[in-house]
Amino acid sequence: MRILIIGGTRFVGRHITEAALAAGHEVSLLHRGRTGPGLFPEAEHLIADRDTGLPVLRGREWDVTIDVSAYLPSQVETLADAVATGRYVFVSTTAVYAAPGAPGFTEDSPLHETGGPVPGTVTGATYGPLKVLCERTAVERFGPGTLVVRPTYVIGPYDYTGRFTYWVNRIARGGEVLAPGDPSAPIQVIDGRDMASWIVAMTEKADGGTFHAVSPRPPFTFGDMLEAIAAEVAPPGTTLTWAAGDFLRAEGQNGRSLPLWGEDGESTAINTADPSAAYAAGLAPRPLAQSIREIRASEADFSVETTITPEREAEILAAWHAR
Repeated sequence: MRILIIGGTRFVGRHITEAALAAGHEVSLLHRGRTGPGLFPEAEHLIADRDTGLPVLRGREWDVTIDVSAYLPSQVETLADAVATGRYVFVSTTAVYAAPGAPGFTEDSPLHETGGPVPGTVTGATYGPLKVLCERTAVERFGPGTLVVRPTYVIGPYDYTGRFTYWVNRIARGGEVLAPGDPSAPIQVIDGRDMASWIVAMTEKADGGTFHAVSPRPPFTFGDMLEAIAAEVAPPGTTLTWAAGDFLRAEGQNGRSLPLWGEDGESTAINTADPSAAYAAGLAPRPLAQSIREIRASEADFSVETTITPEREAEILAAWHAR
């Protein structure tokens, strides 16, 4: 197939590009040339900013377009005006849901509604509602055969967010590890490589619909996740110290300094999605232990400035013990 990937050189898109090329498809990448411009010389590189115009797509046609970088419905509209494509794949998020009910919620659960004018800026509060509007615009413009993929936290090599990678690297350093909040809080992740190969396989079968790309099935907790990481990378003597959420917030900590920590019930409940539909359609996540080992072994060790420093972690641990 001729596949156009909107993005394709950073993280999720990079894994999709690798999977598409490995499957023998003819790949074109639309990107700004800022991240990984030297990657994938065997692919066609179309340099453009989707927010300033897409004349580079005029007169071209692809069998499939895979979009990993649309955050505003206007971006989907502009792409639909510019591209001729047989099918469209939109990588969305489980953040589209209104506060979920019981664990194991399905793809037809209630979604966020904007309830007013369409927000023009992506923020923590507007991210989910805007993705809802992107999904609806995608189906309206590209048709009911559109494939909508809703992951939770994507992990794996080249993860520029450094969220899951932080925990792998921190626990690998050993010692006393500050663990945030309630260890029984739910969490779900998906290895970007598994999601990528599944998306490519779905395009080959011309399958559409909406699917949760998440792993594992609930229940799975933050405590389970950190223990799984410890089992793979922790040196002897490593311990996890769970500090209460209220205490951590009073110390100025949040889900950016201690990544993947859901600070409220809604943000943790979203990590209880039922993946049955995607699994039935062929999504087969690798064991989390394998992802942990491969992330640790990867040369792409991304870190971000927002995560807690070792010095600040030691201060908070001392304050927790002295309270």
